[in-house]
Amino acid sequence: MPATSRPPVRKPSPPVPEVRMADVAERAGVSLGTVSRALRGLEGVSAGTRDRIRAVAAELDYVVNPQAAALAGRSTGRVAVVLHDLPTWYCSSVVLGLERQMRPAGLDLLVRCVDDPHDRIEFFATMPLRRKVDAVVVVAIALTPVELGRLTDAGVHVVAAGSHSHSVPCVAIDDVLAAQQAVNHLLQLGHRRIALLNTVAASDRAWQAQRDRETGYRTALETAGVPVDEDLVVSWSGGSRGGAQGMDRLLSGRRLPSAVFAFSDEVALGALRSLRRAGIEVPRQISVVSIDDHPLAELTDLTTVGQDPEALGIAAGAAVLDLLAGRPVRETGPFPTRLIVRGTTAPPLDRGVGPAPGRGWPGGR
Repeated sequence: MPATSRPPVRKPSPPVPEVRMADVAERAGVSLGTVSRALRGLEGVSAGTRDRIRAVAAELDYVVNPQAAALAGRSTGRVAVVLHDLPTWYCSSVVLGLERQMRPAGLDLLVRCVDDPHDRIEFFATMPLRRKVDAVVVVAIALTPVELGRLTDAGVHVVAAGSHSHSVPCVAIDDVLAAQQAVNHLLQLGHRRIALLNTVAASDRAWQAQRDRETGYRTALETAGVPVDEDLVVSWSGGSRGGAQGMDRLLSGRRLPSAVFAFSDEVALGALRSLRRAGIEVPRQISVVSIDDHPLAELTDLTTVGQDPEALGIAAGAAVLDLLAGRPVRETGPFPTRLIVRGTTAPPLDRGVGPAPGRGWPGGR
């Protein structure tokens, strides 16, 4: 029997990707907040910019989600703070600054810790749809395009505190510069074998400050003509416990560093504990410098690069109030940092000018 011809099987067409507000912002060359204000008819956007945004939205066939638009018109009187580690001095200080701005304005804070990847996924999947807040402040967290798109499509304003962003208003220090200030101090003292005791975020995504401070460390050494010894670059979990464990790793190496640059004061305090238990004098044998100016830094005579996270929180709160009022957000620029020299740094032993035995913190003999 002749073979029966069969019609060719047609493969289903691939789904057309959904156009999001972030696509309109990228094409128009403006921020997500500007697109949101323009399409909602709010103040703070010039007529020319509003017309350009609407033209781009029409070109891309972007359609505002009616449910999100309806929710966006409601005021909840709440602002969410999303962070990865509330107990740390840094995060709690930022929250304190935010609260001092929000309370007089009659706004309540809803604090959400997303140190677990599943918590983070759940928050960004449900919070925008339920529209429980008018704005979200992310503390030291770099949002993904999907996370940011969900918030802005629902009309939720976003401010970044402690991290840099080209899409939303942000307030932060220059972490690269702060790291260079710390490492340059060690270089000026004569150190060449300088270790980096970095930290890693508890979530599945790297902390932006972690990357920037490592960049500053490497840049300072390369500018001084000092090669980076990768055996001296250690990343561990954050906090004092992680600092102690990371320092133990450095102490297990073939050759000890003469100085250590720690990611934060809390990490440095853990490192100092390990050095004390190992009988290594600070700063006679190993110098230690870090970033923050934590309250314990002065008590332990720790050399550090100081910053003011409470001021960051206040500035982030001011940005939220501007957004909620439909005003352009005031530019702040990088927040200042300063080197504070204390007793945990000194010239290396091979310079012959180190402090006398017994003056180091805290294991001098």
